[in-house]
Amino acid sequence: MAATSGTHRDREHAVPLAPHPDRLLPPEPSQRNIARRLYDSVRDLPLISPHGHVEARLLADDEPFSDPASLLVTPDHYVTRLLHAHGVGLADLGLRDSAGGTGPAQPRDVWRTFCEHWHLFLGTASRGWLEAELHDVLGVTVQPSADTADELFDELTTRLRKPEFRPRALYDSFTIAVLATTDDPADDLAHHRALAEDPSWSGRVVPTFRPDRYLDATASGWTAALDDLAAASGIDTGDYDGLVRALENRREHFRTHGATATDHSAPDARMAFLDAAQAQRLFDAVRSGTASADDARLLSQQLLGEMARMSSEDGMVMALHTGSRRNHHPDTLRRFGPDTGHDIPLQAEFTRALQPMLERFGTNPRFQTVLFTLDETVFSRELAPLAGFYPSVYLGAPWWFLDAPRAMYRFRDAVTETAGFYRNAGFIDDTRGFCSIPARHDTARRVDAAHLAGLVAEHVLSEDDAALVIHDLHDRQPRKAFRL
Repeated sequence: MAATSGTHRDREHAVPLAPHPDRLLPPEPSQRNIARRLYDSVRDLPLISPHGHVEARLLADDEPFSDPASLLVTPDHYVTRLLHAHGVGLADLGLRDSAGGTGPAQPRDVWRTFCEHWHLFLGTASRGWLEAELHDVLGVTVQPSADTADELFDELTTRLRKPEFRPRALYDSFTIAVLATTDDPADDLAHHRALAEDPSWSGRVVPTFRPDRYLDATASGWTAALDDLAAASGIDTGDYDGLVRALENRREHFRTHGATATDHSAPDARMAFLDAAQAQRLFDAVRSGTASADDARLLSQQLLGEMARMSSEDGMVMALHTGSRRNHHPDTLRRFGPDTGHDIPLQAEFTRALQPMLERFGTNPRFQTVLFTLDETVFSRELAPLAGFYPSVYLGAPWWFLDAPRAMYRFRDAVTETAGFYRNAGFIDDTRGFCSIPARHDTARRVDAAHLAGLVAEHVLSEDDAALVIHDLHDRQPRKAFRL
């Protein structure tokens, strides 16, 4: 008899874990056969990861992973957020609580909690990634549960000590062609430099310039951030011109270490292009604490506009991840910090917001931007038409809540008829979970194979055309869009 509740399922012992080879492919047999062929043509392509949050230090140090909880649970806010929604405290999942208390739970206890709640991930994109990580990467053959938790913890802890499961060995086994990290402009990029200078390392890891805390003049820590930037650049950030020059200085530092892109998580895509005197007046008011909230927002938009101007000059691709209310729950932010699962989508608007930028740089061959949103309603209404006209605009892949199979289908349906496949930047994994990189790329390849198989079955594309498209979506397009 099938289990009727999570509690019943928890009592089952050693349920096999074996992801189906045709997962996410069409159920209709003829389309499924087309999709299989398309998927097989790209399943072993090297992975292009132009945006993510794995740190270069992981590969520079190449230390063994200590345990499965620290590898798969604690750093993955896709996992922790859903468990938190079911009443599990973040400290019980290994996150450090700055408010004190007893400290984060021990890894074995974190793993037990995760395994006891395994059924909660049914139907989610995270469940597919986790199954692939456990089975395909780590060799697990039974499903997590309350009964198997300790056995799996011991098995995986032992396995992770083996040489073939160290970070560099896994990097090679994932066949990653290029991995982009996301880095603060004040970072000295020592770990990137160490990798580049290591004769035993043959991979490619590049930094990405993420200047959010220096551009957000509405944040309480903005003035302190400018002091950090001054220390890193050696340029006084006490006036507007100094701040701009310091940002330009750090961009050049990143470029010399292989960076090809900047990344921005502004709440919306609006930018300002004020004259120098106006910008300086705003800067002085915000710095002195006399500015209104509207003035601080305008200065933030002006600084984002400076980033677009700089990209038009130095050629670094400007990726915009907008439309997210960051750190929605203040107490969680205070206790556990940012990027802990409570960034929530907002409505987005691009047509009016981007016009000042695009009228300046939209046809500039040096300028390139990749647009991401969490608002599906603008895919066909705004983003596809913009990318279908401006040579500088690429469509970013669905991310955060939208990097799930059904959302990926909706994205393709919404944008392709207007912008085609070749205004798309390909897939990004956008992950902090190292072992989820191949799982997420595999999901995207399966979804694209299934989508294209439908178009072939409808005689919209030939199968030869579909094979070319799927190859380009997972190789040529991310390289081109991010100038890799």
